[in-house]
Amino acid sequence: MDFRTQVITPGGTSRLAADALLLLVAGDSLPPGLDEPLAQALTEAIAQGDLSLKPGKLAYLRQVPGVKSPRVAVVVLREGSAKAVKAAALAGLGLLKGLGIKHLAVQIAGTDTVVAAQAEALANAVGEWAYAYSHTKPSATEAPPLNKLSLLVASKAEAKAADEGLARGAAIADGVALARELANRPGNHCTPTMLADEARKMARANGLKIEVLDRKQIEALGMGSFLAVAQGSAEAPRFIVMHYQGAAKTQPPLVLVGKGITFDSGGISLKPGEGMDEMKFDMGGAASVVGTLRAVAALKPKLNLIGVVAACENMPGGRALKPGDVITSLSGQTIEVLNTDAEGRLVLCDALTYVERFKPAAVVDIATLTGACVVALGAVRSGMFSADDGLAAELLAAGDAALDTCWRMPVDDDYDEGLKSNFADMANIAGRAGGAITAAMFLKRFTAKLRWAHLDIAGTAWKSGAAKGSTGRPVGLLTHWVLAQAQAK
Repeated sequence: MDFRTQVITPGGTSRLAADALLLLVAGDSLPPGLDEPLAQALTEAIAQGDLSLKPGKLAYLRQVPGVKSPRVAVVVLREGSAKAVKAAALAGLGLLKGLGIKHLAVQIAGTDTVVAAQAEALANAVGEWAYAYSHTKPSATEAPPLNKLSLLVASKAEAKAADEGLARGAAIADGVALARELANRPGNHCTPTMLADEARKMARANGLKIEVLDRKQIEALGMGSFLAVAQGSAEAPRFIVMHYQGAAKTQPPLVLVGKGITFDSGGISLKPGEGMDEMKFDMGGAASVVGTLRAVAALKPKLNLIGVVAACENMPGGRALKPGDVITSLSGQTIEVLNTDAEGRLVLCDALTYVERFKPAAVVDIATLTGACVVALGAVRSGMFSADDGLAAELLAAGDAALDTCWRMPVDDDYDEGLKSNFADMANIAGRAGGAITAAMFLKRFTAKLRWAHLDIAGTAWKSGAAKGSTGRPVGLLTHWVLAQAQAK
């Protein structure tokens, strides 16, 4: 999609011949500077009760006299924050759904200037609205034909900031769309092999180096914990390593590690049947890593980034991992498996040990890890765990900037007590209380050599019910974090 800014002179909005105009009006009164035809049309709509200047109110106006764009969608917002702009844009786009609009013009009125954050939020909203899943649904409604968006600004200075925001927002929107697409595909389509193939396509299209390890190579490395999870499935595991190099090879990379359980039945500790179909989303962490690499490759920051995905299925079967089994991780630490449905941490721990070889500046793992995190934080914020105050602050700030928020959870040593085992160095679960925290504490045991954080996205990676589908989170958060690290160098 073509995202661009356009500097307009007074009266220019009305003279612009787009297929539709989306007018976002901030405040409780009509802002000065609106083109006369638009100001008059809004005044009449208010007088007739078709619109009120209260946040969230909207109106659709057709063939406004003096306005070349044949359709005008108006949305009122309280103020011009990025969050308000995104919500208002999504509401306005909803009014225009199905109208065959190819060129959309957008004006944000009632704010002093258009800033990068507003432009990014607008691009994110358009990307979210435009995505439509059709891979296994040929009868699905075609994606909206929108192919050009013009953000109208008043000066070249505004255009510079807005262009920066649009470029960042467009890259993130593409990354989110890729993550959503991968996670939305059913488990019989998005197998570990297919996930690796899609990662290859993304890498080749964006000039990235990629390596995909098969079962024999994984065995040769000694990833006993990862392979133990994979051994119950007929689908072969894949270990995917993607490299973006935007700086000298000597510069330590950032590393993202994604949980890639392409279907999680729970294994021998079988999950309840209700809702098990949603366990195709258990590779949401992996999908977000692939999507973030795509976004970063488009934006070309001056740093090095590595994305690692441990991909397999967790299935019951004659060779499946059993409760009570003791396995040996890549680190050499042994693990007593008390519940085979706590498998995400078993693949991640070997991946975290593997990435030590890169001597990374920082590592963030991303996983749909625990139902306990959903209970704690719902679907609003992802859970974030780190013993490093600086890294935690960076991720919190990145989430706020991206409108993809997280919340810091504790990693006090006292929480580690429940992981003790009589038969191994540790158990893979503790008691029910604080389940998201004890899962993070398990991973922490494999990060002594790393500056590390863990994101539990079990509540934010997908939606259930009528809106069932992947959200693509936390691609926005991760991309902002990576960009901020590049700016800090």
